[in-house]
Amino acid sequence: MKFHHIIPIALAVCSSAFASGWQLDTLFPDYETRTVDQGTDYDGAVRSTIIRKLAQCPGSRRGVLYIHGYNDYFLQDDMGRRFADSCYNFYAVDLRRYGRSLRPGDPRFDIRDMREYFPDIDSAIIDMKRHGIDSIVLMGHSTGGLTTSLYMNEHPDTAIRALVLNSPFLDWNQSKVQEKVLIPAMQCIGRWWPRLTAMPGKSAAYAPTGSTRTEDDTWTIDNDWKPVEWPAINAGWIRAVDSAHDAVQNHSDIRVPILLMHSDRTYRNGDSASLRDSSDTVLDVDDISHYGRRLGPDVTEATVKGGTHDLVRSAPGIREATYRTIFSWLDRKMDDKKPTINSK
Repeated sequence: MKFHHIIPIALAVCSSAFASGWQLDTLFPDYETRTVDQGTDYDGAVRSTIIRKLAQCPGSRRGVLYIHGYNDYFLQDDMGRRFADSCYNFYAVDLRRYGRSLRPGDPRFDIRDMREYFPDIDSAIIDMKRHGIDSIVLMGHSTGGLTTSLYMNEHPDTAIRALVLNSPFLDWNQSKVQEKVLIPAMQCIGRWWPRLTAMPGKSAAYAPTGSTRTEDDTWTIDNDWKPVEWPAINAGWIRAVDSAHDAVQNHSDIRVPILLMHSDRTYRNGDSASLRDSSDTVLDVDDISHYGRRLGPDVTEATVKGGTHDLVRSAPGIREATYRTIFSWLDRKMDDKKPTINSK
């Protein structure tokens, strides 16, 4: 096709995107974004942002919807391209008060109930269905893994065929004293004084791997959206997370196939600094395994040796192994309706 033939087509595509509220993403120009007004809450107006990259596969009705973690936003453009190249229409959401959805003066990540994120997920699913996508894989990382697990347990959707969890935040990774005494105290306090600061903002554990680039220079991170020092955590957020933990730990019955992925190692105080880039520096992988296998009747657990907390941002070789696991599992589960109970 000659260049002068390409220009009208490109203009038509862009005009269609803008007319429907879609714009070119300022971070990744080969993606589109759309902002969704989500009304107001205790902190004022809220919005979410849908990011998408459509597969260039005529008639593809499959899609992936990705939900990011805490102190995060959608930045794994390599992941979106891989899914789109494999004929999965790729969507992601920057949740309210995160990343592209932040408004000036927003209290970052402030939440009272994890279910407040459900409308942000619903808005993306509605858009996917409008585009003819009726076979959806829901995917969540860390806190996003907790949110998507809660969503699928309490708000199932027939269009969602599978759940992929990348190091999901299914339990606290704190000392026994903190988990038995401090967290319950904050749970109680959070009901009446949700804005009370419960934990300091700086996190020395995740910053080294969370805000640097891997050896192939893949990641360019906006530190306004993903600060090296995490914002202070308030009691309301702890209450919201702890309540969600209780729901998925003790009352979960997710009926779609689940791929549960995590590293083989948790980085702990006293470990060699060289292990940071090949361990989960945020969560306890034993907790992920223990509670993840109880989420539903069809859980496939995959332990990624040498993986970091965000497995798709591990070293290149580990990242490739992670994607092989994901796509191999999807090839089986998106067509296979027979459950396999807690397989490994």
